[in-house]
Amino acid sequence: MAEEFFNALFEEEDELTDWQLLVAYNGQRHREKIQGSKKVTQTWRMKERMKTVSVALVLCLNVGVDPPDVVKTSPCARLECWIDPLASSPQKALEAIGSNLQKQYERWQPRARYKQSLDPTVDEIKKLCTSLRRNAKSYTQYIPLSVYDLQTWMGSPSIYVYDCSNAGIIVESFKQFSVQRENEVESSGINGNQRFGSPTPAVSSVKNCIQLAACGTNELLPMNPELPADLFTSCLTTPIKIALRWYVLQNTGRLVPNVTLELVDKVPGQLNDRRTMLGELNWIFTAITDTIAWNTLPRDLFQKLFRQDLLVASLFRNFLLAERIMRSYNCTPISGPKLPPTYQHPMWQAWDMALDLCLQQLPRLLEDDNAQFQHSPFFTEQLTAFQVWLSYGSEARNPPEQLPIVLQASYRYHTLLFMNMLVLLSQVHRLRALDLLGRFLDLGPWAVSLALSVGIFPYVLKLLQSSARELRPLLVFIWAKILSVDSGEHRTMAAFVLTMIVNNYRQGQEAALQGNVISCCLEQLTDSNALLRQWLALCLGKVWSSFDNARWCGVRDSAHEKLYTLLTDPSPEVRAAAVFALGTFINNSVTERNDHANNIDLAVGMTLSSVVHDGSPLVRKELTVALSALVAQFETQFVAVAAQMYEEERNAAVVAAEAPGGWNVVAISGTASIPQNVSGSGTSVDSMLESADSSSSLESSISPQPDRLKRVQSNPIISGLAYSSIYITVWKSLVSIGRDPNKEVRDMAKKVLNTVRLKASTSAKPTQVLQTSSIPHSAPSSPSNRLPVNMNQGTPPQNHIEDMMTRSGTGMKRDFTSPRLSATSSTLSASQFSRHRKMFDKGPNTIVDDKDSDSSGTKKLEISTEFFEWSCRHFAQPVMQLSEDQDPESVLRLEREYRFLRNSQIRVEAREEQSRAGFNRLDVEVFVNKNTGVPNVIKFHPYESYVAVAERDGVSFWEWIQGVKIGYIYNENAKSTRITSMDFINPHDNTLLLCGSDDGAVRLWRNCLSETNEGKELVTAFQAITEMIPTARRSGLVLDWEQETGTLLASGDVRIIRLWDAQTETKVQDIPTGADSCVTSMASDSFGRSLLIAGCGDGTVRLYDRRLAPSECRVMTLREHSRWILKVHLQRGSEGKIISASSGGDIRFWDPRFTESVRTLNLQQGLTSVEIHKHADVLACGSLNQYVAIYNQSGDVLSTIKYHEGFLGQRIGSISCMAFHPYMVKLAAGSTDSYISVYSTPPRRS
Repeated sequence: MAEEFFNALFEEEDELTDWQLLVAYNGQRHREKIQGSKKVTQTWRMKERMKTVSVALVLCLNVGVDPPDVVKTSPCARLECWIDPLASSPQKALEAIGSNLQKQYERWQPRARYKQSLDPTVDEIKKLCTSLRRNAKSYTQYIPLSVYDLQTWMGSPSIYVYDCSNAGIIVESFKQFSVQRENEVESSGINGNQRFGSPTPAVSSVKNCIQLAACGTNELLPMNPELPADLFTSCLTTPIKIALRWYVLQNTGRLVPNVTLELVDKVPGQLNDRRTMLGELNWIFTAITDTIAWNTLPRDLFQKLFRQDLLVASLFRNFLLAERIMRSYNCTPISGPKLPPTYQHPMWQAWDMALDLCLQQLPRLLEDDNAQFQHSPFFTEQLTAFQVWLSYGSEARNPPEQLPIVLQASYRYHTLLFMNMLVLLSQVHRLRALDLLGRFLDLGPWAVSLALSVGIFPYVLKLLQSSARELRPLLVFIWAKILSVDSGEHRTMAAFVLTMIVNNYRQGQEAALQGNVISCCLEQLTDSNALLRQWLALCLGKVWSSFDNARWCGVRDSAHEKLYTLLTDPSPEVRAAAVFALGTFINNSVTERNDHANNIDLAVGMTLSSVVHDGSPLVRKELTVALSALVAQFETQFVAVAAQMYEEERNAAVVAAEAPGGWNVVAISGTASIPQNVSGSGTSVDSMLESADSSSSLESSISPQPDRLKRVQSNPIISGLAYSSIYITVWKSLVSIGRDPNKEVRDMAKKVLNTVRLKASTSAKPTQVLQTSSIPHSAPSSPSNRLPVNMNQGTPPQNHIEDMMTRSGTGMKRDFTSPRLSATSSTLSASQFSRHRKMFDKGPNTIVDDKDSDSSGTKKLEISTEFFEWSCRHFAQPVMQLSEDQDPESVLRLEREYRFLRNSQIRVEAREEQSRAGFNRLDVEVFVNKNTGVPNVIKFHPYESYVAVAERDGVSFWEWIQGVKIGYIYNENAKSTRITSMDFINPHDNTLLLCGSDDGAVRLWRNCLSETNEGKELVTAFQAITEMIPTARRSGLVLDWEQETGTLLASGDVRIIRLWDAQTETKVQDIPTGADSCVTSMASDSFGRSLLIAGCGDGTVRLYDRRLAPSECRVMTLREHSRWILKVHLQRGSEGKIISASSGGDIRFWDPRFTESVRTLNLQQGLTSVEIHKHADVLACGSLNQYVAIYNQSGDVLSTIKYHEGFLGQRIGSISCMAFHPYMVKLAAGSTDSYISVYSTPPRRS
């Protein structure tokens, strides 16, 4: 029979492979902390920008007169600004040179004011410098001419270009005098010396001045007659022309040996026309020099010199060329700030190659007017190289400043990125460049930061204005990436961009409001894309955050009601976003509140209370923040509720008797608050509010001290039992969250609760009241008094209020004060106050401090989460490439393949052992040790060689092959609770530990075997069962996990079986058990039959079909047992049999088609635990009488274990829990003496 059982089992069982199995609780919200990306210091944004306003062109040529300290060669360089000064009269030549020099500088900064000073005197220079500084909105003092005087006249910041021999002397003197000036100011305590009665000059710091010098201290300018005399100025102002001439003068190998200086001067085209040869060379030159600077300079210096002022950027870009050319003539240009040497950078070879390819066409273009210019392949090749890098490069890249500059990959990487930026504005390469740029940005925040440091921002900003439709998806993607760091679904990205625009930015909110963003978002809330729904809700939450106009626009569009549908969304992120939006909706600090606003806020708060038991901590955190905003809006009312609840908590629950089904009869003294249901399902919010509006207000019999509470505007609408019910419901929701199994959620709620309770305790002081009437007046019934049994919770009918008042002895009709419930035991006489007194009116002989402050000194409620910042991380992380678990070459994928191969091998090897289990002994003790506490639950890991042993509040992990303890985890359940259920989630892959405690809480843990407590992570925690019923004998929380479907079944000391979906973290359905006792064991079939079996404390075994409606899903009740059910087991397969065992010692086998058992095994009574192997013909029974009996399903005794092995082995204790290995024939048993053992079949003889 055992062989038939084994064969049938493997023929009928259709197990999913490990690759097909669901990996539950493995989303980003489970693997990482809910916090935003680390703030990256954005060096590309300069706090202080520099702009060239005025330019002085000072030419001291003295045409025809050579300087006395320089002996010129003959022939020597004569050209000045490409003009021969000896070709005309000295004055005309001087004017022509000055005019040409101004044109050359205007090419780089056309908007600056230029002033020429030709062969000036000292007074003229003084006057010129003073006027320039005055035009720059600053005044300086001037003194007799020297470098020191020049600093004084020019002030700071300024740019100096020295094109003369021994120019380095000026630079050194400038630095020396700058330091001297700063020392003088520091020692004298003033900003300068008063000279000539002029105003005090600003201190000129060398750090704020830029200097460019043609050569060093002891160097002369080159006198080559083939070069211009102002070679340095030519490099700075006409770089392409001088670069071509210098290239021809270098007698190195060239593609075109016949190009002469005369031909170079005839290069066709315009510098600003990229379609021509000259324009393309200028474009390539800009790309190469910027790339050299970005690879060489520190980031902050690059931003200062190359990304602020056009003239400064052009001068320094051309300075790199000047360094290369002038070093070939034994001159070393000097700059301040000092730049690292760049004249040997490898990118100059690319420049030489570009010149070769262009000059190769020059003779043909000059000879044939119809010849077409062939564009250089420079940018195309660079884009191809960048594409290759992206294809084979890893996303795990360090920032560029951390990469060794000597590495070719580093240089190549930086170069290709920069080239891609410069191609963006080209219509020819734009689409391809944008695509590659998007792929690069998708590598992560570090890539975005690098791109921003290059200067991508203004490029993309300009492209956003383009009307080309083919660019829009790429631009939206790139813009989303930029926004995700600096502060594909394209609609989702567009929603993200809009959200970032309105995030804490009032002008953005106003623009969005004018652009009907609210209505546009509301129209798409039902979209099938979960990420889009999430960002639409976040966008709405940011639009009306602290912006009342947008809030009322949302009210007109019923935005809050439309967001209600997202509270039941399948995606936890969407639900959290909806709660976030509703929280900001009610968290608007409005000075003047009206009845309509109060109604809306309370309705939203009441609706939010319905998600208090959401399965995702992500949602509950946002709910806590949202409810805290409501508490802050109605602080006084909630303080009164807290005081009332405090009084009720003094009444303890007493167990009066035990019902036949095992339930306890609980007697509660005192009055009970309404509503009893936290979710407030007794009445709708609308009916409550309508009733509150229509009912007359009755003054509360007891009111808190108004001078101790924060004063709010009086509102007659906030009155009546309906509003009191809302406040109590919201408060109970917060109290429930204050007991949340997730510590972070719990601590947030406790902060709110403690703040309100502290204010309630300081305000609840007795007040002396004088009776002014001889008629005895007793207090009316509190709004929290118990309602009649046949009355729904909510606003009672008016005649009931009158009846309560009549019975209370007042003899008159009175009003409730809506929100203020009883806070003390003292009473106030009805005749003491006016009948129509406004809420918190001072009343007679009462002194109230009008200051809007808390006398208790407590702080305002300020709690927040980083859910919004965490959501932004989605766009900062790669989204265009394969995830790590999908990439076949990733480490994660290879590790997973190894695990799955190992799992398959373990299953195959176990089959032979399973086939022998029905007739083999199972009593070889392979492991025994004493646990730290009495084991409640014990579980084998299916594929690792350890067992998990659950104690009262923790789980120990024992390596049963080596016999050592390898870990322990504290479950964090409440002190008065214990762990009653445990299982492994995703044991085939990354294992999680599921722990359920008898208060209905479920916690999932990751890295349970970590050596440090910091390594152990709480993945999620939620309240699987919320209404645990106290019984004399409790089963606690009973769980059953279906790995194939990702469904968690929860029951126990309740009358329902609750199904949770692990993917959506929502409650799927509640199945009524129909039993008068608790559920003790559950089993289910996850392979399509939807059959669910529950064993109960009254001995019944109940079968449910979860596909049917809750009222019809119980299809069968098996009643042959008479004692507590210890185990129900469902064999897998299409005709799986049911096995049930009770503490009475009877084990019954059932055919699910019949109500009578097909076979029964009658064993000894006193069983405490029964386990049935899923794949082998073996079952184990643990007894209170200190033994374990092993049977096959035919009833044959295979083994009886009474003693531990070894010399003088002691008697085992009473069995508290047992478990079979899911595949191997191994049995783990825990006893009440805290010992745990593992038993195996005898090893097979070879």
